[in-house]
Amino acid sequence: MSISLLGATEIREIAKQLELHPAKSLGQNFVIDGNTCQKIVRLAGIEADDHVVEIGPGLGSLTLALLQSAHHVTAIEIDERLAKQLPLTAQAHGVEEGHLSIINKDALKVHDIPGNPTKLVANLPYNVSVPVLLTILERFPSITSGVVMVQTEVAERLAAKPGNKTYGVPSAKAAWWCEMTLADSVSRSVFWPVPNVDSSLVRFVRHEPLGDEKLRERTFELIDRAFGQRRKMLRSALSSMYGGSAAAEAVLSAAGIDPTLRGEALDIHGFCAIASQQVES
Repeated sequence: MSISLLGATEIREIAKQLELHPAKSLGQNFVIDGNTCQKIVRLAGIEADDHVVEIGPGLGSLTLALLQSAHHVTAIEIDERLAKQLPLTAQAHGVEEGHLSIINKDALKVHDIPGNPTKLVANLPYNVSVPVLLTILERFPSITSGVVMVQTEVAERLAAKPGNKTYGVPSAKAAWWCEMTLADSVSRSVFWPVPNVDSSLVRFVRHEPLGDEKLRERTFELIDRAFGQRRKMLRSALSSMYGGSAAAEAVLSAAGIDPTLRGEALDIHGFCAIASQQVES
C-alpha cells in the first residue's frame, strides 16, 4: 500500500474548498510539514500491526503518515466538515478501504472504540489537552503507549517529576497510568495557521495498574486537595478531608509520609499510600 503525504499547498486548497477558517475555539492549528508527521510516527513507535487512535486529525496530514506504518487508524474528529473530508483525502492518497475509521465526536464523549486500539497519537487542542489525554487513558486500557503534541507549557507539566516547580495535578494524575517523558519540540512554522505558543511532543508508556477504581478516585481526590493548597503542608492541605490536621497527620504517618511535606514532594506512589489508608479503613 503506497500512501502519499499531504503538502502545505494541498492542505490550504482543501481548506479553501471546505470554506474552512481554522477555529481558535477548537484549537485548529494544522500540521503542514510531512517530515514532522513522520517524526511523530517514529517517536510513537508505530508498527505494522498497530491500531492507532488519532485525536484531532484535522485535514489528515498526520493521519496519512500514521497509515504508512499502522494497520488501522481510528480518527476522532469533532468538526463534521473535517470528519466527512478525511476519508476522501485518504482515498485520494492511496489508503485502501478498511484501514481508516472516523468517529465524528468530541473525544471526551467517546466511550467505545471498536477493535482494541493499541497506540494513541494526537495533536491535542491546547484548551482541552489534559482532560482529553487523561480521559482516553482511563477509558481505553488497551492503549499501551503513544505520543501527544501539546503546548510546551502543558508538556512540561505532564512530564514533570516531584520537586519540580511545574509538577502538579496533570503530572501526578497522568502518572497513575503511565510514564511521561518529553520527546521533542515542534517549530511553530510547521503549523497553519502559525500558533501563538510553542509546542512539544510528549511520549507515554503505560505501566501496570496501581490499584482499582476506588483507589484511583480516592488518590485523585487527594491530589486535587494537595495541589489546591500547594503552599501548605500536607497535614493542613488535607485537614478538611480527615476532620482536622491531627487526624490528617495520623493518616499520613500511618502511610509512611512526613506530614510536613507539601504535595509537590510526593510521587504517585506516595499519594496511593495515603489513599490506601482511607480505602482499607
